[in-house]
Parts: sequence; structure tokens; C-alpha cells
Amino acid sequence: MAQVVWRAEDRYRGGDPGAGIDTRHAFSFSGFYDPGNTGFGLLVACNEERLAPGAGFDTHPHRDVEIVTWVVEGALEHTDSTGHATAVRPGDVQRLGAGSGVRHSERNAGTTPLRFVQMWLVPGVFGTAPEYEVVRGIADGTPFALPRTEAVLHVRRLADGERTAVPDAAYCYVHVARGRVLLHGAARDGTALGEGDAARLTGQQRGGELRAEGGAELLLWEMHAEPAYG
Repeated sequence: MAQVVWRAEDRYRGGDPGAGIDTRHAFSFSGFYDPGNTGFGLLVACNEERLAPGAGFDTHPHRDVEIVTWVVEGALEHTDSTGHATAVRPGDVQRLGAGSGVRHSERNAGTTPLRFVQMWLVPGVFGTAPEYEVVRGIADGTPFALPRTEAVLHVRRLADGERTAVPDAAYCYVHVARGRVLLHGAARDGTALGEGDAARLTGQQRGGELRAEGGAELLLWEMHAEPAYG
């Protein structure tokens, strides 16, 4: 297993602080471009978003991308051109399959700060009809197989000292939404990961695991392919 760790402080800073938007990008995004960091497996964006009350992203378009959102704290108001108007809260997994094209907006309509992680993945088919779903209160450890891709999201909430296996996959992306964990490979060499840190693992085989130190909330992407275009 090969691993590359990206620390929270190394993320590209974006957003619009004057408008109450603080964005931290894991990959090249918008005005931030690094030719050596454009994606990992099927994942092409993993943005940590912090929105002040009333702040948000006005209606904008997407096409041929699968967008998965995990709220860490607060409530996210989502509306889109297919008629959905939803409040997404901690514990919910939201998926917007843009397909042939969709427009949406996202906003913090509450009175407290909103923090969420938004992840974009390349689908295996293009030009399909847009799709939308929310899984309410997903149970710990329940895999969420992302339609139209070879990717599965695992959400893990670990108590202090609790362990979870790293998925056996060609590409595995570990994002620490809360807390701190130790990442162990087959050789049991522990790598500490804190809040906002991520590990990109390739050639993962059985034996890798994560152990919480003081409790943690993890987003684990199990991916079995890279993007294929055309």
C-alpha cells in the first residue's frame, strides 16, 4: 500500500471571506490549479465549506458529475432546477447526479455556522438524466454505493480506541471530518491524521486499519477505477 497524506493546512484556500464563505480545496479547483493534483481515483473535488448564517452559493450549473455532500454541523439548504428543496443535516448523505445538466443553489439559512464537506466524482456514463437523493441518518458503517460509478462511501463514527478497516480497493481516500485517528498499514506503522487531514491510498490490501484517538468521524471512499472519458 502506498500512501500520500495531505494536511488540513495544505489545502488551497478559496471562497469569499467578505461574503461569509470559507472554502478549503483538496484538489485543483476554480482559480487554483496544480497539474500534479487534479484528482485521485474517481474523486476530483473534496471541498471543506464553512458558511456564515445567510451565506451561500447562488444558482449555478453542473453537468456529468456526481456530487456528494456531508454536513458536519449546521443545516444546508439545497434547491435545484428539478424541483427539489431540501434541508440537509448532520448524519444525512446528499447526492446530486448532475447528468445531462442541472442548476442548484446552496445556502446556510440557519442562525448558526454551517460546515460541510462536498465531494465530486466522475461518473462512468455521461449525458444521463439528473438524479437526486438524500439518505437520512445513515447508520454507522453502512456503505453508500454511488450510482453510475465504481465508488462506495463509508461513513465511520469511532469512539476512543475503536478501529475500522481500510477498504480493500485500488484507490482509497480517507478524510477526517472530526477528531483524530492513527492510520496503520500492514506493517502497523501509525500515521496520525487530524481534523481536515486526508490520506490517499493506492494498492490497498487487507490489513490496513484506522484507530480513533479520542473519537473521530471519517469519510472513506472506496474506488475501483479512474475516470474514463469518451
